[in-house]
Amino acid sequence: MSWEQQLTERIGVVGIRDLVAAFYRHIRTDDLLGPMYPQDDWEGAETRLADFLCFRITGEQTYLETRGHPRLKMRHFPFQIGIAERDRWLDLMGKAMTECGIDGESRAALEAFFGPVADFMRNQPER
Repeated sequence: MSWEQQLTERIGVVGIRDLVAAFYRHIRTDDLLGPMYPQDDWEGAETRLADFLCFRITGEQTYLETRGHPRLKMRHFPFQIGIAERDRWLDLMGKAMTECGIDGESRAALEAFFGPVADFMRNQPER
């Protein structure tokens, strides 16, 4: 069984959406990442991330139906994302996982997924 199938069985779509909601509670007040998000569309940003994660992990098709191919690098290109931004994103997602009680194998699987994706989003050289 794949890590996605195992995670879907453990936390499911509801758990993923709860994780994203917790993450956005942290993002809204974060001094580094918060300003990157659309201040007039917090709900939309949260929905887009939740839909993407549900697509990628559970196979739910909502993201593809509403947004098409993820094109993550292209969609994030307008934002300056360096090491500090990557690390903060991962830190806040870690706090959200703790808040939601995601630990053990589920947390390890998410961390193994989030790390490379967050690093892939970097578009600024190391300083």
